[in-house]
Order: sequence, then structure tokens, then C-alpha cells
Amino acid sequence: MSADSLRDYAAQGDRIEVPVGTCLFQPGDEGRAFLIVVSGVVRVEQTNSAGRTIVLYRVRAGDSCVLTTTCLLSARPYSGYGYAEGAVTAVAIDAERFRRLLAQDAAFQELVFRGFAQRVGELTDVIDELLLHRTDLRLARWLSRQDATVLHRTQQDIAQELGTAREVVSPTLKSFERSGWIALERGAIQIRDARALAAHGAQAEL
Repeated sequence: MSADSLRDYAAQGDRIEVPVGTCLFQPGDEGRAFLIVVSGVVRVEQTNSAGRTIVLYRVRAGDSCVLTTTCLLSARPYSGYGYAEGAVTAVAIDAERFRRLLAQDAAFQELVFRGFAQRVGELTDVIDELLLHRTDLRLARWLSRQDATVLHRTQQDIAQELGTAREVVSPTLKSFERSGWIALERGAIQIRDARALAAHGAQAEL
């Protein structure tokens, strides 16, 4: 959604504010409101029966959540988790008002389904990454796309981003360090050669 569209519909819901780390929803919860993020970021992730977690996508300012939309449209409970990364401010449009807007307001309907389609495309990319690409290539691409030159992320965090295990990430990072592309520090990763990482990530599958 654009900033202008967000302002148009902000009055239709209730403003909520939550601190960093808040779990906004979890598997089994009912979809009770359509959330539009005003500021901050919501991380949406899923955990399998073995306890492995993967980050599906992030909801940023002006965005809505495809899991929430799915719950509201299908009356099915959430299948994933949503956590506040930093403080989050959002507008919550209750389920009844959401359905009324969707039925009566063509502009709102377009915004909802455009956002839905975009998120489905992103989820397809996540599935493609998991099924078709080697972990070392995916990790190299992920590292090369980070804005900061020093990442304060644990190896477990990175494993969750990529949908793999820390035991896989750790030796891969060490191999990158031996190549001179990164430097591993306590609780941080220093990116020394983003171009080399990008080039490695772009190579064809073996």
C-alpha cells in the first residue's frame, strides 16, 4: 500500500503500538483484525515439527500480512509466527469491518489483493531457494545483499533466515572467511568482499 492509501484507511481501524519482541500472532490464533504496519517491521516465520525455523517475509510500513489476509478470508487459524522487530505501530481493522470494506470498496479490494499477490510471489521465491539452491550459494547471496558491512547476527539467526541448520551455516561461514570474503567476530560478521560473495552466489548449480 502507498503512504496515501495508508492514510485513507487508517481511520477505519484502531491504532496499536507494541514493543520489540512482541509476538503478534502464533499458530492456532484466529485472524481477528487486518493489520497495516505504520512504522517498524514485523518478521513472519514458520517452524516445522523438528524445530527448524525459516523467515518467510517481513512486513514493513504500508504493508499488510498475507497470513493475516488468508486467515480472515478462509476463517482458518494462523500457521506461523509474527514478531515485532523493534517497536511497531500498526492500524488494526477488525474482521467485520475488513470484510465490509472488501465487499464495498473497490480501491480497498485492489490494495488487499495486490499486496496478497506480491507476498505470494515472495513466498514462491523462498520455496525456490529452499528446493533448488545450494546453501553456500544462498548464504553468499544473502550476505552480499546486506546494507551493513558489519552484521550483528548470530549463526542461528542466519540459519533461520535461510531455512537451514546452524551446523550447516557455521562451516560455510568459515570457508568464506578462509577465502577472505568475511571475518568472523564474536557475535558479528564483517563483510570484506561483497562482490566476491555476490559472484559466488550467482554461479550455476553443480
